[in-house]
Amino acid sequence: MEPITFDNTSYWIGDRPVYLNAGEFHYFRVPKNHWRPRMEHFKAAGGMCLSTYIPWAIHEPTEGTFVFDAGDGTTDLRAFLELAAELDLYVIARPGPYQYSELIYGGLPGWLFERYPDVRARTIDGTPFGRLSVSYVHPVYLEKAKRWLAAVAERLSPYTVSRGGPIAFTQIDNELTGVHIWFGSLDYHPESMGFGRPDGRYPRYLARRYGDISRLNAAYQTQYSDFATVRPLKPLEAQPGYIPHVRRLRDYFEYYLSTVAEYMEITAQTLRQHGVDTPFIHNAANPGMNAYFYDVPESLGSDFLLGSDHYYNLDQDWPQNHPTPQYARDILMSMEMLRMMGYPPTVLELPSGSASDWPPFTPEDAAACYMTNLAFGMKGHNYYIFTGGPNPPRLGDTTDLYDFGAPIGAWGEIRPLYHTQKAFAEFIHGHEWLVRGQRLWDVRLGFSFQDARAERYWLGRGGLLFTPADAYTFLQKGLLTSALCAGLNPVMVNLDHDDWVHDIDTPLVVATSVSMPRAQQQRLIRFVQRGGRLLLAPLLPSLDEDLYPCRELADFLGAPDAQRPPGTVTRITIQNDDSPIVNIQHNDAFIFNPLPEGAEALGWEEWSQQPIAWQRSWDSGGTVIVLGVHWRHKMHEQSDALTTLLSQLHLSRLVSHTNPNVWVSVWANEEKTLVFLLNLFTSPMCTRLQCRTRQGAWVDLGEHCIPPMTVSTVELSQ
Repeated sequence: MEPITFDNTSYWIGDRPVYLNAGEFHYFRVPKNHWRPRMEHFKAAGGMCLSTYIPWAIHEPTEGTFVFDAGDGTTDLRAFLELAAELDLYVIARPGPYQYSELIYGGLPGWLFERYPDVRARTIDGTPFGRLSVSYVHPVYLEKAKRWLAAVAERLSPYTVSRGGPIAFTQIDNELTGVHIWFGSLDYHPESMGFGRPDGRYPRYLARRYGDISRLNAAYQTQYSDFATVRPLKPLEAQPGYIPHVRRLRDYFEYYLSTVAEYMEITAQTLRQHGVDTPFIHNAANPGMNAYFYDVPESLGSDFLLGSDHYYNLDQDWPQNHPTPQYARDILMSMEMLRMMGYPPTVLELPSGSASDWPPFTPEDAAACYMTNLAFGMKGHNYYIFTGGPNPPRLGDTTDLYDFGAPIGAWGEIRPLYHTQKAFAEFIHGHEWLVRGQRLWDVRLGFSFQDARAERYWLGRGGLLFTPADAYTFLQKGLLTSALCAGLNPVMVNLDHDDWVHDIDTPLVVATSVSMPRAQQQRLIRFVQRGGRLLLAPLLPSLDEDLYPCRELADFLGAPDAQRPPGTVTRITIQNDDSPIVNIQHNDAFIFNPLPEGAEALGWEEWSQQPIAWQRSWDSGGTVIVLGVHWRHKMHEQSDALTTLLSQLHLSRLVSHTNPNVWVSVWANEEKTLVFLLNLFTSPMCTRLQCRTRQGAWVDLGEHCIPPMTVSTVELSQ
């Protein structure tokens, strides 16, 4: 079998771009005599790649005794791989160490916790937490995990594609950080982190970051004698918005993520040393965790791919029972993060059933989920799960039967969800050009991976006006949601990179806070100097990434510091020559007075008549609008305000339609354009649609009525 390779937009087999259609198929759960017919069903539904966990708990049931290929399906990994190869199905091998998968201890062996209880993760007070939470870099855990990985690698390596086998990818662990954060704490295990030891991980990290203890003390406002004596700050003792405390919380979170990256590197090296030569992959547990792996490629290199898990209903505690617009917005953010990190956006766990029988997982909801993910950029997926079966004895963490409501039931029955997935594969096959097609955009949103991590350590504003965590929420629940409701097609740009600065054809919108890295501020300045058009909201940064004074962007604009309006209630009015007045009622806004020289007011706070939105232009054609207000989208006026200001920046829409509850996503190649129309509500929605061709002409596509919970498409030739 030929290797599956990937670039930043798609997967390839040889010189042929392909959509990666994978499905989870657990050899240790599916009865062995069902393997062949269920694999054939998978192929008939468009599948090309099986994915399976390889549970440590099953294959090393007692310490030091490995059980593989015993003849029963539970342990017969070799027979599973050989059958997959016979049927020309690729395999994603997921040897952990963690599996989760509703197995006791997340797939780790019980003896690990019983014999070596010190491997459990610790809170900052030293208390073990989460019955299945280990400290990733604890020396005892690493010793046992490396022994397991060496043993499983010896069974996997003969079956990699380079040796004629089916294994195309190998996953490193599973949903890293989740096993700590889900249970309420980062890991503070003193043995793992090395508190109090000059050669400990945490002291060495701080020494690399600060170089000299005096610099750390100045940053933290402390009096430590050396790095070994530094202890992380307890989050409950942090003073909201107090910059030295923010620095301390940020440093520990970034350090914690560095231990996760170290653990991934150790895992990868162990597998490599024992012959596994496939690319490595990992699945972030949800869109919000993608940013935690932003730095991982530095240690794992280009032969690594990050995907994400996109569930919407696993039990009654989820915020939705079916795909909602909020779900769609979040998975758009996720796809864009993966794309900006250089990967073909891949959903490594795309919901295909649920661990809970209630609320129900319906094929109609699933169809909307799959098409929504495709509309917003998905270039590959792994259904979790395609088929299930009985749990190994005494290892199931839910019931003895792991059915999951999957398309192929635990005893081989074919369910309606199977036909949904087959129809989805047929849609992709009928639109193969999408694999190398491009999602078009008419507005760009600036994205900061630092802001995406900030909610973990910006615990309140204190006396600060607007934090990076606030800016990330505003980007997600304000700007992006309002843009989608306005019928726009937004795309993200990574503010850490230069690859977007030269493109001055499309307006850029950036959610800003009191803190922005100096390099990002400089990049925005260069963009405007080149002739770019920029909307900034709700204020201008005055601090850099380390929270030291930095006003490069504000000084470039000649802007004063933002201030709160004098009253307790604000009303914001925005107006330009081509649009009517737009009022936004809000109680958290910022005024700028006096305006910079040459600036023009575009909006006012009504009670005080102070400027709240203003514009300044340069001879290069560059234009900046500053809007001193943020919001969570709930009113049409918020979309109106956004588009009113973007019209000042020469917004050129891709589509025009009449219903803000129908979201659109436009894809194109040299010959075709495909418009996705998303109705993720439980009532039918109708809209009148026009679309702009590549040549700039408008095409009237008429009235479209989209059934409830449906994503429909309209195709036109150029």
